[in-house]
Amino acid sequence: MRTKTLLLTAALSAVGLSTSMAQSVFSVNAVGFVTVDVPPKLSMIANPLTAPTNTVAALFAGAPDGTTIYKYDGTAFSLNTFEFGDWGNPTEKLIPGEGAFIRNPGTAPFQITFVGEVSQGSLSHSIPGPNKFSIQSSEVPQSGKLATDLAFPATEGDIIYQFDNAAQTYVSHTFEFGDWSGGEPVPKVGESFFVRKADSKPWTRTFSVNTP
Repeated sequence: MRTKTLLLTAALSAVGLSTSMAQSVFSVNAVGFVTVDVPPKLSMIANPLTAPTNTVAALFAGAPDGTTIYKYDGTAFSLNTFEFGDWGNPTEKLIPGEGAFIRNPGTAPFQITFVGEVSQGSLSHSIPGPNKFSIQSSEVPQSGKLATDLAFPATEGDIIYQFDNAAQTYVSHTFEFGDWSGGEPVPKVGESFFVRKADSKPWTRTFSVNTP
């Protein structure tokens, strides 16, 4: 899933980004947009910005007919499909730190543009565990190594499952003996992933757009 990110601040008219945070932003509050390319078939998506309303109807207003969002509650998936110009559950939310599967029913990619504010300060959200499955994502629009750059609380035995859209299958990364099998995961901006956490440590970090 390719992304394009643009942050807008009161001090800057526009700061261009690719898949990582900019290094020069001079405002306490940063708002803007992140555009995510949604490929055909299944992929995993995340909302990287805090919008005025984080409902599916608002976030995915530009989705084509037949698009389906699948959220996982720890036990089963819920299905939310856009049909005849309306979502089955328009008030369902997708907030930063969460994630979901999205199915593009077409044969070409389409774009979703998330608009909102970058989360800053002391950030924390829970990860179910031990040994429970959940879908997680970075709370900020930043790509990088999951633990090294994004402060994911890696514990011996943790498993990260990233979804490969081209192969329509998972690529797993296990944290064992202080290292990641297959290399440390590097989620993209706007990408979520499955986590099987060996414990119940929350994902906590302190973040500022001025010192990412």
